[in-house]
Amino acid sequence: MSMLKSKPRDMLAIVQDEMIMTDRIAALITQEPRTIPELAALLEAPTYEINVWLAAMRRYGSVEAVGRADVDGYFKYELAAEAPESEGQE
Repeated sequence: MSMLKSKPRDMLAIVQDEMIMTDRIAALITQEPRTIPELAALLEAPTYEINVWLAAMRRYGSVEAVGRADVDGYFKYELAAEAPESEGQE
């Protein structure tokens, strides 16, 4: 069953899927930069959930927007050029 047509999930359920979904998003944007709607279609997930997971990835510096927004206002995302260093490492 596609998540696109299902009842919206609560934020706790979305956040609980973060580790799995960020790995899946990273695998897809490694192939080529993609927009939120493109990722939603490929992952069969609502765009608002993709947005939550991408926001977390941006917060931790693992993805970045590239180029200009498309005609619908969506940026393409790719993996960040350099992974952020962990705090406390020398």
